[in-house]
Amino acid sequence: MGYSFTEKKRIRKSFSKRSEVDQIPNLLEIQKESYRKLLQKGVPPEQRIDQGLQAAFKSVFPIESYSGAASLDFATYKLGQPAFDVRECRQRGLMYSAPLHAILRLMIFEKSEAGAAKTIRDVKEQEVYMGEIPLMTENGTFIINGTERVVVSQMHRSPGVFFDHDKGKTHSSGKLLFNARVIPYRGSWLDFEFDQKDLLYVRIDRRRKLPGTIMLQALGYTTEEILQLFFVNDRFTLAVEGGEVELVPERLRGQELDFDLVVSGTTIAEAGIRITARHVRELDKAGLKRLQIPDSFLIGRTLAHDLVDTETGEVLGLANDLVTEELLVGLRASGINEFEAIYSNDLDQG
Repeated sequence: MGYSFTEKKRIRKSFSKRSEVDQIPNLLEIQKESYRKLLQKGVPPEQRIDQGLQAAFKSVFPIESYSGAASLDFATYKLGQPAFDVRECRQRGLMYSAPLHAILRLMIFEKSEAGAAKTIRDVKEQEVYMGEIPLMTENGTFIINGTERVVVSQMHRSPGVFFDHDKGKTHSSGKLLFNARVIPYRGSWLDFEFDQKDLLYVRIDRRRKLPGTIMLQALGYTTEEILQLFFVNDRFTLAVEGGEVELVPERLRGQELDFDLVVSGTTIAEAGIRITARHVRELDKAGLKRLQIPDSFLIGRTLAHDLVDTETGEVLGLANDLVTEELLVGLRASGINEFEAIYSNDLDQG
């Protein structure tokens, strides 16, 4: 090995008494070997092991249709040749990358009865362009928009659910606004948060907030199912005028009734008086199971279930609709004498 001009003038001398036991390892080879395992570029498709891109594709596929009539499966993938070499990518300000193609297989099944074995009707296989994937240079770097960059390890938030609040800094009253963050092992982050009016919202990847019910509906919950998750119901029975309610005395606490609350000829609370804990205790002591109510007690309640006329199929009311005078007239005309409404109050429900 020849010496440079500087090395000739300043020859490095070694005064060590022991010879070198081992040479310094090529640390760049660790990065390059890791990326080679990710791509498995030169490995035949049938010999690829479940790691890197191969494992990523297999974790997603197969994808089945909602009806189960079709299935999209992954066969293999292949990497093309880069359009430009490293030098040209630096000059042109491009990314040094190669096209990634996946061979997907679509299987269409014959319609069959539930539980019967599926019969394949047709199979189609096609090569699909998935995008460009960066390639690593011999120096263990990447060329992104003509600039040489390296991958730097960074801290990763542990997956799980984390609960927190704003410590009263958001609202002038100092009210605590609670929130929860769901961090999955892979995928989008979910943030659930309450506002000043105790309405629940959700954010996906810290983007625009949406009502929390939108997330539940996207997961397949119906309006009725959502109401059953968060509320209990009151059951009402209609009469020609007014009706009855299955009485739970505690649920009357805090309400101002527009009729006298009478049990066995004894007036427990007059109209317009707020029901207190004392009135609730008296109702419990009386053992009253059903309470006679006027129509005014029903109007403004929220339906817990859809109400449908069984003879005509007409939908009289939907879950989460308010009870109105017109709805009560329609229910009596259709012969529907019972329905359920969600229970809510200003204390601890709704």
